[in-house]
Amino acid sequence: MGSEGTYGIRQALHGPDGREPELLTGPGTPSPFRTSRTSSASGTSGTPTTPADRALRGKAARKRAPRSAHGAWLPSVDRPDPVAVLERQGLDRLTELLPIRYGRMVASPFAFLRGAAAVMAADLAAAPHTGLTVQLCGDAHLLNFGLYASPERTLLFDLNDFDETYQGPFEWDVKRLAASVAVAARENGHPEAKVRRAAREAVAAYRTAIRRLARLGELDVWYARIDADELRPLVRSARDQRRVAATLGRARRRTSLQAYGKLTEVVDGRRRLVHDPPLLEPAGTSDMGSLRKIFSDYRSTLSEERRLLLDRYRFVDAARKVVGVGSVGLRCFIVLLAGRDADDPLFLQIKEARQSVLEEHLPTGPYVHHGHRVVAGQRQLQAASDVFLGWMSGPEGRAFYWRQLRDMKGSADVAGMSPDDLRSYARLCGTALARAHARSGDRIAIAGYLGKADTFDHAVTDFALSYADQTTADHASLAAAVAAGVIRAEPGV
Repeated sequence: MGSEGTYGIRQALHGPDGREPELLTGPGTPSPFRTSRTSSASGTSGTPTTPADRALRGKAARKRAPRSAHGAWLPSVDRPDPVAVLERQGLDRLTELLPIRYGRMVASPFAFLRGAAAVMAADLAAAPHTGLTVQLCGDAHLLNFGLYASPERTLLFDLNDFDETYQGPFEWDVKRLAASVAVAARENGHPEAKVRRAAREAVAAYRTAIRRLARLGELDVWYARIDADELRPLVRSARDQRRVAATLGRARRRTSLQAYGKLTEVVDGRRRLVHDPPLLEPAGTSDMGSLRKIFSDYRSTLSEERRLLLDRYRFVDAARKVVGVGSVGLRCFIVLLAGRDADDPLFLQIKEARQSVLEEHLPTGPYVHHGHRVVAGQRQLQAASDVFLGWMSGPEGRAFYWRQLRDMKGSADVAGMSPDDLRSYARLCGTALARAHARSGDRIAIAGYLGKADTFDHAVTDFALSYADQTTADHASLAAAVAAGVIRAEPGV
């Protein structure tokens, strides 16, 4: 990209000279940072405000949680049963959909990891942490990164799931990412040495990126982004370049107009959403009435110019939709709107927002409404967010958030990745995670904590491999519960 205020992916992964950057925080060194006593990066009055002080604060956190200590993973004697944790999550979900959730999770250890954010949150909370707080994604596994369109229609690579976002110690996201790399690599049959290397690359990329971002000014960090077109030079072979080009092409075609042909049909002269039970079913009369009512409440959370845009669409139809793995059972709907004419569609997704899996393990956050929490977290973490992102309350006081269903979205096929491809993708995700954390947390303190040495990289890699073992064991527990009839699962749905 190369323009001021951007953060090119090649520089993020390798640096301009391929070397680790120095932090410019020594005495007498001109500071590239602009700070304020009231800024979120600097903290409130009485906390460190200069780059040097903030870096020292990060180094001081090593006493509370030594970098090498992150490598330890031993389940506590009172560790909750993972199946019981999942069952507890399902108590207030749509019970008829829970077998789909369990069926998807039992498919593989990686699928289990995707759906078991609550299990891992409890495990992370049981260990000492740095106290260096950021707005966490809360579920930063490999498949929660991907492509999407900015409001300017530029295709970006970034985090793309925020249901569990919450304020907490930065390393929790890094550990979940590294563990997902290890689980995916083993599932792909990679040799153990390459499993370890891929996990370590994700952590090293995070550390290198956060240290480089620590040297930039506030606006440069805020405007930093990873342009998807910069991914092509990272792959070497012609075959891989064609594959990346095809992925980008598919993402650019994934728009509301494309969904219009797949998700709708004409019945008795009227356009409606297709019926594909149990994954896509028409909204009942009561649900339809509620959706129309809360539409106006959602509208009020948008900025004035976006309300004006939304007002140019009319409500056509709505349906209940099953999405994801961990989200199955939550109330989720899609709404079809029409703009200029019937060939100008807009699909919005309305998804229930529940308490973050991190919430019971951390101090109370600033958001009372869970839909507000999700939307605010997404706006903090993403380089650019959906223009239709909003939130409101629905029937029975349930929290929901709204966003576009398809807006040039795309994701990687992790299951088909070679060791080299997975290693490159892990680096990319680590870099994107660092950029997201740098917007909401004290990037200088985190960089000071991490340092130039690779101590943290190796420790979190050790944790990732051990936690991959734990994930395999937990997956086996779920499979045993399904086999015994304790849990009902519908595989392949």
